[in-house]
Amino acid sequence: MVEPLREQWCLGQRSPGAAGLGAPGQGEPSDAVGFGVSPGQGVSTGEHGDGRRSKGLPFRGLLGWGVGGDAGAPTPTVLSPSLLKGQAEGPPITNVMFLKTHKTASSTVLNILFRFAETHNLSVALPAGQRVHLGYPWLFLARYVEGVEEGGPEQRFNIMCNHLRFNLPEVRKVMPNDTFYFSILRNPVFQLESSFIYYKGYVPAFRDVVSLEAFLASPGTYYNESQGLRNAYARNGMWFDLGFDNNAPAEDAYVRARLADVERRFQLVLIAEHFDESMVLLRHLLRWRLDDVVSFPLNLRSPGSVTSLTPEGQERAKRWCALDWRLYQHFNRTFWARLRTELGPRRLRSEVAQLQARQRELQALCVQDGAPKNKSQITDLRLRPYQSGEADILGYSLRPGLDNQTVQLCQRMVTPELQYTARLYTQQFPEKPPKNIPFLGA
Repeated sequence: MVEPLREQWCLGQRSPGAAGLGAPGQGEPSDAVGFGVSPGQGVSTGEHGDGRRSKGLPFRGLLGWGVGGDAGAPTPTVLSPSLLKGQAEGPPITNVMFLKTHKTASSTVLNILFRFAETHNLSVALPAGQRVHLGYPWLFLARYVEGVEEGGPEQRFNIMCNHLRFNLPEVRKVMPNDTFYFSILRNPVFQLESSFIYYKGYVPAFRDVVSLEAFLASPGTYYNESQGLRNAYARNGMWFDLGFDNNAPAEDAYVRARLADVERRFQLVLIAEHFDESMVLLRHLLRWRLDDVVSFPLNLRSPGSVTSLTPEGQERAKRWCALDWRLYQHFNRTFWARLRTELGPRRLRSEVAQLQARQRELQALCVQDGAPKNKSQITDLRLRPYQSGEADILGYSLRPGLDNQTVQLCQRMVTPELQYTARLYTQQFPEKPPKNIPFLGA
């Protein structure tokens, strides 16, 4: 395995013991598995050209759930400034497109972006109709966004972060010209393992094989390119999410050209194994506050549903996902070089320590028993994460007895992706039928 260019001064990633919450990115649900219908035509949302919401629109910004309130009826409570910490270095960047790759801690990043949108009363490019993804696994089209009509008035949004397969010309139709683009990658050995567990019953290549080790010993036996886009999860999934051909030969000239494409479009590519350092760098570049990027790991798998590949299996995974391996190696190097240039060793150590301390503080404030729970232990359906395949996805319950303002803060931090998407949709488009999340019995 290639070691990251960390140097002696770099801190490690958020370890399983950090703040008692476990490492992020061990598995997060993809909305591509189900709940999708053909996107309906949207309506004009009255956006400003830069994506800011017009006055009088129904998006509630700082509003959230009240204690014991109805899931669809936010209580008009504004978060107290005393609950929010960390000063920004200047006017924050508010037009942000995050390419949400699969099985890379990206649901934790989505939660950060959704919270920022609520706090700053920003518009979010949400999936149209009953969809919970932006057309994935097909290449993104602007009409997959609610409020965008083919041939209709131009719409622009501040935040875009739900799953999509990147297609820049169409993304530009819904995002402002000054948008900050970023994404996140994970070591493809572990990304593939997570995909295998999560999509075991969905991906044709995975259905009839007993283990990932067995699959990698003879992938051609199980993997058939002609079986459609669902097999994209089984090979070079991150390459595919970027809009490239995941079955292309890993020829050097081709790979270098595609890496250059990514560098031209994305101002930042984060590394999931070093999530805290990633958030420090993201905060610095976006000029956000500390609390804007603090998080709890979401869609974390229980230890029992995480498997380990043998050293031989890991090498086979690198060869099978050669495009993802080249992608990861390249941006792992540029990530540490960027940290060295932008922050330097002393500031990085200090800011990672501040981030981890604030996470521990909020964990003690918000999380019941200070640890994630399995689905049977989470009684609030709004906080129960979606389960898929053979993965046991953990979530959180809030500490009882919190005051209403603290509930606002904490509940946002632990809300799973599907429920948060549905809630923002209702806030932005109250005239539309709410999104139906079948596993909640809605």
